[in-house]
Amino acid sequence: MNLKKLLTRTISGLIYCVIIVGCTLFGPEGVLLLGGVLAILACIEFAKISKELTRRTIPVIILDIAGCLFLSLGYLIYPLCIWLAIMIFRMIEQLYINSEKPLADLSHSFMSQFYIGVPLGLMVATSWLLSPKLILVIFFLIWINDTGAFLVGSLLGKHKLFERISPKKTWEGFVGGMLFCLGASALFHYFCNDFFNMNMLDANLLIWLGLGLIVSIFGTWGDLVESMIKRNLHIKDSGKLIPGHGGILDRIDSFLLAMPAAAVYFAIIIYFMA
Repeated sequence: MNLKKLLTRTISGLIYCVIIVGCTLFGPEGVLLLGGVLAILACIEFAKISKELTRRTIPVIILDIAGCLFLSLGYLIYPLCIWLAIMIFRMIEQLYINSEKPLADLSHSFMSQFYIGVPLGLMVATSWLLSPKLILVIFFLIWINDTGAFLVGSLLGKHKLFERISPKKTWEGFVGGMLFCLGASALFHYFCNDFFNMNMLDANLLIWLGLGLIVSIFGTWGDLVESMIKRNLHIKDSGKLIPGHGGILDRIDSFLLAMPAAAVYFAIIIYFMA
């Protein structure tokens, strides 16, 4: 990678990180805005990369985007009811589309809701019901895990983790990323527990390490799932939105699985605290 490309990648990556941090620190409203923007961008990107598999008309794409947007408000009953109405209308709409693969078309729409809408909805719900800083810590742990996996994998990587899906990933990189993530979790516990509002969960070191472990494992699976999708579509990147990094799905792929897993983890902790 030449200096110009490295500089472009660094600047665009910093801008992306600043936006994430800024939205989460702004509060639940900032996370809501972030969820809405990510939903729109990710749905459009998902429609573009899969256009050869299914018929993507403008009305269909609009309904898919609207569904994801209302799912991001899904912790409230009325937006969730609107989302259900949108999905029902989406099935009715398919009756009037002249397509040879109606099941594939519907499957694509519902995949966008499950793959994109649900994680973003859980992100917003966690922000409003618990704390937006819990979203920030998940992003931090994902970035630290990715950094550790890259560094250790580049230096020591020999054994392929999932060669069929992602030939460059190694077990050494995976373990290295996990150790980085667990180390960061321990440091956050000792120095940033109050800042990340984990004290509302009475988070001890074990709970922090559990969160780090979950983010590392499910974040890696999230990366592999998107790699599987791209390999099936014969593309390298999901888009070109972020120079040097690819599309928005390339940036949030780990988060799309780590967020639901973390939300379940938080729910379990709260249940046993009650």
